[in-house]
Amino acid sequence: MHSKSSKRTNPKPSPLHLAFPATSANLGPAFDAAALAMSFYMKLDAHSATEFSITAAGRDREICGKLENHLILTTYREVLEAAARPVTPLSVKIANEIPVGKGCGSSAAARLAGIALAVHFGRLNWTDAQIIGEASLREHHPDNAAACWMGGLIVARMSGDPDAPDTQPEAQVVCIRPKGKWPLLLAVPDQALSTEAARNALPAEYSRADAVTNIQNSMLLLAAFMRGRHDLLSVALDDRMHQPYRAPLCPLLSPLQELKGKQGILGAALSGAGPSVLIFLDPRASLDKTRHFIAAHLKHSGLSAELLPTQIALRGARPLNSKL
Repeated sequence: MHSKSSKRTNPKPSPLHLAFPATSANLGPAFDAAALAMSFYMKLDAHSATEFSITAAGRDREICGKLENHLILTTYREVLEAAARPVTPLSVKIANEIPVGKGCGSSAAARLAGIALAVHFGRLNWTDAQIIGEASLREHHPDNAAACWMGGLIVARMSGDPDAPDTQPEAQVVCIRPKGKWPLLLAVPDQALSTEAARNALPAEYSRADAVTNIQNSMLLLAAFMRGRHDLLSVALDDRMHQPYRAPLCPLLSPLQELKGKQGILGAALSGAGPSVLIFLDPRASLDKTRHFIAAHLKHSGLSAELLPTQIALRGARPLNSKL
């Protein structure tokens, strides 16, 4: 009697559907340490295919839909190759709401998307800390990646030795649910700004007084969110480490900071490296009146910006119930 043997084959991975929120990092004094997720998204729908393809809709769809040197797919390939896993071709659909190159976490969302695809289709058993750590290593800071993946308001730092190539970088992240309501307006200019140019504007050294002031203000800012103390933002958003040096590259910043305390505006800070500016609003103020007030002020200053109402997104990258 002959026995039949059959080889077990792994089932094909299921499609992946995720939404990656926009993020705003630094939040004034918390340079490279804190960020928050915002309620507009890059939505991604991917499944295995015979060859790579991308279709994109929404904001900056020309960039999002360009297959060559695509940040999501490049990251996907690199992570799988480093893990010695086969690279499965993917068909990817993107519906994007995040401005690209304007300080709203578009690159962190794209890198996280590539890593998430690699973890899913490469069957990598990675933790959240490893996923955020890999994205943070590629971003050179953990704040955007942590906020995008985890949602809410986060404080983050990297652990491990960056000079040890055989160790997997990890991020230590604490998520905070801010007390009360924190309505936001994001002022987005037409012009983009490269992170490299924004980084090059920073000095190599800082005075002790500037360092101490930023530590005090960043801790006060954290306390304001945790206690629902909107009144503290007028001083807690003050920064001496990056905004004064980036202001010449970000023309919206100074005019919007001038509005602190007027028409329900609690304060303003660069969103990430800029040039967009995140405006914190008093929850009791009229959003429409505040938007019109800001738009008129910018027009008087010879400037214009898209003013996007948003809020802190308490959930990070998450599965969707249906395909795009």
